[in-house]
This record gives sequence, C-alpha cells and structure tokens, in this order.
Amino acid sequence: MSTPQPLASLPQSGALAIEHLTISYLRRDRALPVLTDVSFHIEPGEAYGLVGESGCGKTTVAMAVMCYLPANARIEAGRIRLQEVDLTTAGEAQLRSLRGNRMAMVYQDAGSALNPSLTIGRQIAEVYRFHGGLDAAAATDAAAAMLETVQIADPARMLRRYPHELSGGQQQRVMFAMALATNPDLLVLDEPTTGLDTTVEAEVLDLVARLRSKFSASILFISHNLGIVARMCERVGVLYAGRLIEEGPSREIFSDPRHPYTLGLTRCVPNRIMRKDANRLDPIPGSLPPLGLAVQGCVYAPRCPIARARCREEDPPAFISGPRRVSRCFYHDEVPSIPQSAEALPSSPANGASEGDLLRVERLSKRYGAGANQVVALDDVSIELEAGEVLGLVGESGSGKSTLAKCVVGLLDASGGEIDFAGRKLARLADWREPQLRRKLQMVFQNPDTTLNPSHTARRILTRAARLLSAGGSAVDRERRVTSLAAAVQLRPHHLDLKPSFLSGGLKQRVAIARAFAGSPALVLCDEPTSALDVSVQATILNLLVDLQTKQRVAYLFISHDLGVVRYLADRIAVMYLGQIIEIGPAQEVFSPPHHPYTEALLSAMPAIDESQGPRIKLSGTMPNPANPPSGCRFHTRCPRFLGDICRERNPPWQEDREGHRYRCHIAPADLGPAQREATSSPAGDNNRPRAETSP
Repeated sequence: MSTPQPLASLPQSGALAIEHLTISYLRRDRALPVLTDVSFHIEPGEAYGLVGESGCGKTTVAMAVMCYLPANARIEAGRIRLQEVDLTTAGEAQLRSLRGNRMAMVYQDAGSALNPSLTIGRQIAEVYRFHGGLDAAAATDAAAAMLETVQIADPARMLRRYPHELSGGQQQRVMFAMALATNPDLLVLDEPTTGLDTTVEAEVLDLVARLRSKFSASILFISHNLGIVARMCERVGVLYAGRLIEEGPSREIFSDPRHPYTLGLTRCVPNRIMRKDANRLDPIPGSLPPLGLAVQGCVYAPRCPIARARCREEDPPAFISGPRRVSRCFYHDEVPSIPQSAEALPSSPANGASEGDLLRVERLSKRYGAGANQVVALDDVSIELEAGEVLGLVGESGSGKSTLAKCVVGLLDASGGEIDFAGRKLARLADWREPQLRRKLQMVFQNPDTTLNPSHTARRILTRAARLLSAGGSAVDRERRVTSLAAAVQLRPHHLDLKPSFLSGGLKQRVAIARAFAGSPALVLCDEPTSALDVSVQATILNLLVDLQTKQRVAYLFISHDLGVVRYLADRIAVMYLGQIIEIGPAQEVFSPPHHPYTEALLSAMPAIDESQGPRIKLSGTMPNPANPPSGCRFHTRCPRFLGDICRERNPPWQEDREGHRYRCHIAPADLGPAQREATSSPAGDNNRPRAETSP
C-alpha cells in the first residue's frame, strides 16, 4: 500500500493554482457544498483536462476561476492564484482587467454566448477597444486579423455577418477569436465541442492546438468526452461529487486508471472494436449523491465495486499511485483487476429478411424555396430497413440526416419519392396517416427538454402517450403500461412523480424513450439521442436500446455524429453528404478500407482514449451551400483523393466492394483499398497529402 500524501503537498506552482478550494451554494438558508478541498495546478503552456459526470462540479471550477460564480455561491475555504494574483481577494476593477487581458473563457454553446443583435465584427472589436484601447478603425482591423488567425475565410465579409448566419463551427471560432484577442495567459474551455459534428470538432481541436502553440496559453479543458481530453491534454483531473479523486498524465490515467470511478468512466466508452453482439457496455451503477448530502467515508463508496467497511467510515486521502499520479482510494492497487460486469449479453435479434423490408424509402427528395434560392436538402435518397435492424446514419451537420428522419416520421412534407412502411405506402405528413401506422413509427430527439411538457410529471407524460398510442384499454391497463414502460427504461417509481426540470438529462431521455415505446413501435428514429449525455448515462441508454431491440424486435434509424457509438450499435451504416447517400453497407465493411474518401476523413477525426488514433485527414474548406452544389462529384471540392476533371464533371458511379457494401466514387475498390490501408499505416504527421490532379 502506498503512503498517503495530501494533494496539497504536491507542487502547486504554475500559471494557475487552485488550493484547497471549497465552495457552497446557499439554498433556503442552507449551505450545500459543491466543491470540497479541490487542489490542482496548470503549468505555463500546459493543457489540463477536467472530467466527470454532470453535477460533479466541473463548471463550478471554471466559473470560480473566472470569478463568475452566481450570487448564492460562497467560497468557504481555499484560494485561486493566477500566477501572482489571488483571484479570491481581487477587487471588481482588477477582475475586469484580468478577464480580458490575462484570462478568457470559451463556452459550450457559442450560439447563446454571442449577442444576436450585434455583428461579429462589432463584438470582436469591442474586446480590442475596451482592453486594448484601440480606436474603432484599428479595432476593426485587429478583429479581421484575428478572424484570419482562427482560419475563418473572407474575414472582411464575416465581420458584417450576424451570429445566426454562421455555422456552429464558425460561431465557435468567433468565440476563440474574442477569447484570444488580448493574448491571455489562461484559456478556460467549457465543453467547447459538444454538439459539433466529427469533422468540425476535429477542426476546432486542431485550432486549439495551433493557437496554444502560437499564444503559449495555459488551458483548462472541461469535457465529458474522454477521447478529446486524452488527445488534447497532458494531464487530467477526475472530479466526483465535488472532490478531485484522481490526477495524473492523461494517457496513463485512461489506459491504467487507479480509481474505481475513473475505471468506470473508461468502460462506458465503446472502443473501435466493440460490438453490441459481443460486448455489453458497463455503465456505472447508481447515481451521484444529492447536492449537499453529508457523506461519511469515501463519497464514491455507494457505487464502488470494491468498497469495504473502511471506505464507508474514513475519507481516503490522496495516495501516490505512480509518477506524477495521485488517487483518493484506499485500494487503488486493486483497481486494474476489477472485473467487467457479469451481466449477460443480449441475444442477437432474429433476421427479418424472410418478412421483407420494414421500411423502404425510394428516391426521396426535399426542397426548400424556389428558383435560384432553392435548397435541396435531400436528393434521390433510397434506404431500406428490416425488422429488428439498426441502420446508422452519419455525416456532417447539414448533410440531410435529420431532414430524412423527419420526412420518414411525417414531420416534414417530402417533395418527391415514396415511403413504404410494413408493406403500405405512407402519406407524406403524419396527420394524414392512419393511427395504427403512427403508433408503429416513433421518434426520439436529441434534446428531451424541447419535447417533454415542463408542466407535466413523467407519469402524466407517459400516461398520455399510452392513451394516444395504445389501441384501447382501460385506465387500469394504462397504469400497468406506464409501470411497465418505466421499468423497461430503468425509471424508479419516485421519478414518475417528478416534472422534467427535476430530472437529470439521462432521466429525461429515458422518459422520452419510454414515451416513444408506449405504442409498441416497430421502428424508432433516434436523432442524436446520446450526444449531450455523460458517458455513463450514454452507456445506460445504449444498453437500453439494445435490450428493447432484442426483446421487442424494434428497428432503429440511428443518427449520430459519434462514430464510435454508431459502430457499436448499428448493423448497417449509411453515410450522407450534401443531401445524398454516398456509402452504405454493413458496419464492419463501412469502417474498413476501401470506403468513400469522405468516410475515410470522418473516421480519421474520431477521438480515442487509447493510442489507436491514426493520421488525421483534414478536409479543405467547408461543406458547399446546398443551394449551389458542386458539379460532378459533390465531394470533389474537399476530397483528399481528388482525381481532376473526371471528379469535377461526372457524377461518380456506385462501386460495389463486397456484398451489400457500396460507395459512390470514381476510384475502384481495387485501387482505393490499398491506398487507404497505406495511409492508415503512415506516420501521424503525414496528414496533408497532395491532391492528385491527374485524370484516369
């Protein structure tokens, strides 16, 4: 057993030092502790990651560092030092100067952080005028130069645009431009890539790495995405219930965790080889303790698989668990040997081929506007799903994934094509469809907050769904159905009597899934159902979807920008780009060469918590405007394997690699496969291959 050593005795120098920080929130004259004795430091130029479930205190740390704590927050003990300045005792005037000149923050939702009534140019220029003392003309010039630094094309035009005219990735780049305008010593990033698709996320992370090198800023990087933290940060701290329970080099922490909670987080993430029919995800049992609950002993003991009597009686100190590593666990040496959950794997659903396709979409199109302003959101899209099958749908934002799902479920009126469901042709809008067909076709959205009635309890929401979606039945039958639905999605009885505002994000999503299953659907369309969830909650939801698929033989059209999740869950995968399906086939085949060059780029952008990250393929430019798509191959303007005139002028043919796997490209499988395998094995730095300008 290692000798206990307090965290405070480890070095606490650096650009930022947090020492024994304890913070409480005052609610109804009660002080509810949120952070307890948190200590860590960040060296000049270092990136430090902070991970943990929602409610662990990560954002409170960020707000405390920026001195943006709400009025009901109180620092009970400790201090925060930005080099020589104690931020906990600094005056308001000094803090205003520090926030602009020496520290800055980039928020999770750039769209809500930018002022919608001001142009981008004015918002960035204000930073230079207020903190740099520049006049209006000089500030505008500096704003344009900073937009160029964060790699936004045509800065002069961008300065005149409003936030709503920018994509999510562009909005986030503007936030970085504002944060870096005065060359700060410390940059606080609070979930800066949540909600962004894979390629935009990778571009933002590349931007952070370049700017960090150029400006030599220290970074506090907060995220629930372990792969991103492993890629971006040298060291990581793991927060649980307001306590820093493990700290050390990021790759070592994730590859060889020495706290049961950290191990639990890593086992919630599907890796590149996991499949639902071979590996069940292992979510952390239970939930965080309620805010302000007095806990005796180790705060993680109620959820820990190796907890003993000592853990429930004594609060563990920080043990040295390796070079530059500490862990608040009495039994940290035993953590690597903790077995996986022994829960049985679900049986694979029966093949539904003998019954024919459950869903058939043929040549579906969706257009907005008319004439020169017409936007083609879907162009000649055809897909099929069998009963009990999961079809994953991937692609960048704006590729048409959500539009396709909404046309299938009847929320949007398709402009052309046909949708057959269970052997019957569907009307284009849900209101025109027969009730029994509407019951069999349901949808789960990304954000349950926008789909659950905030004034109704979970019980009332599910009871209403059971009444509308179930065929007949008495009140007693509906109550039994609600109880059964709640049990199926692991909602406890007391959850049913709570309104959505009193439920966590994971619990709200479970209510949304239970509502979708109230009518025993045959097909559920899932639009990013796990993108905003913690890894533990995500693992629980994915296991739930697999169980429901197995037991009820439900089919899913599963939309996500998390390719690891799609690979784990999907039987087949369709890749969309600019309103078209450009590749489709079994999941394993789509993820293996040869695949479409666009799929190749998406896969290279996947963050991973292990060392399996290959060379990154950087796409040139952004997705073209759907109102004016490129001629020939729509991907040729960004393709790393561009061939020349044939790509510019001719629509690519469907190439069939193996049975059931097809992609649209001018490069045949026999040529594309070896080239992609060679690229995967090339050095990681060789990720900017020149585009071949020769025609075959």
